[in-house]
Amino acid sequence: MNQVQLSGSPYDSLPEGVTDLCAELNAPPRLIAHLTIVHDTARKLASKLRAEFPSLDFDEEAVYFGAATHDLGKAIHTEELSKSGRQHEKRGVDLLKEHGVPERLARFAWTHNNWQPSDDPQFEDLLVALADKTWKAKRIPELEALATSALASKTGKAEWECYAILDNLLQDLSANADASLEWQRSFPVD
Repeated sequence: MNQVQLSGSPYDSLPEGVTDLCAELNAPPRLIAHLTIVHDTARKLASKLRAEFPSLDFDEEAVYFGAATHDLGKAIHTEELSKSGRQHEKRGVDLLKEHGVPERLARFAWTHNNWQPSDDPQFEDLLVALADKTWKAKRIPELEALATSALASKTGKAEWECYAILDNLLQDLSANADASLEWQRSFPVD
């Protein structure tokens, strides 16, 4: 089995069940590193949103699990670790379901990159998508607008206020993008 030790990692560890799944699927070290960074970013994003909006209702555990498994299909489509591709999305959902993960959690393998309004994303889907982009300082105005609108709807706050808060949080989470990218690149793709 291809296992990677992420000891000394500056990021929160993946949940135990996800680590076991990565080992079972022989996930490449770079994939494990990527999932670790996105999971860590999602945890920080959720924590910061909780601090700003204490009554915000969302499924944090689903967000954490979704962030930790969103690209697991790349354990099969390893070529997508070094070049763009979308085969891992559908395969990831199927793979997770094959390993007993319920649809409500397996869906993040698809929704992390399929969050447009026509896809009818839930707030948790948008948070996982934001975490997947923010860690590398990639800002997508359409995604942020959807998240802002959902945040305003869930909190009753004005959209401009939600945008200002979300924008600051995403800027803060993007601050170490170069170091995160370098850390991820330090792991082999196979």
